Amino acid sequence: LSKRTKFAFQWVLAFIVGYLLYGPLGIQFIHIPVINVIINLGVLYIPFAAFLIVFFTNAFNFTDGLDGLASGLLMIYLFAYVIIAVEYLDTPLFVFIALWLGAIIAFLYFNTWPARIFLGDAGALSFGAMIAVIGLLTGNIAVLFIIGGIFVAEAFSSLIQILGWKILKRKIFPLAPIHHTFLAIGWEEPKIVMRAWLVGIILAVFGLWLATI
Repeated sequence: LSKRTKFAFQWVLAFIVGYLLYGPLGIQFIHIPVINVIINLGVLYIPFAAFLIVFFTNAFNFTDGLDGLASGLLMIYLFAYVIIAVEYLDTPLFVFIALWLGAIIAFLYFNTWPARIFLGDAGALSFGAMIAVIGLLTGNIAVLFIIGGIFVAEAFSSLIQILGWKILKRKIFPLAPIHHTFLAIGWEEPKIVMRAWLVGIILAVFGLWLATI
């Protein structure tokens, strides 16, 4: 399948999931922490959810470029959301996340450097969509972007690189996504992955704090 066809399928599936969240599950709000405001999006929740699903689907795929990078960050993300599910007393969400967490821990054992198994496009896209869905189920989008901050950074580094080339006719980064830039300046793959995990843990702790206020 061409990239355009895959992208179109992503949007179709994302709108279906957005409708299921809005319709059968009745989710149509987002929560803004700190100021503690809840915004009811109504039917606009469907395209909003679809956008987030497509964004994180591709963000995770961009991140899946080094052994253990994306899968390790996903494990940290899921650990954080397991705690959030317990805090919210949401048993179905806890079970849903715990199942994914068990799967990614088993996968990560074989995916760390030097990796013996890989996600591939199907796995990466599925996990990326799942990241967005978990965030949408909690309704706290700010926390989603903070705990998933490395995925967001990888996606935006690629977007900035594309816009820089099209508008300014030059590269903003030596390579994109951003982890390729660190490779280009001489960092070894395990070093990049470990540093990313550390940043991911810091973001997860901050996100957990934000989810409780």
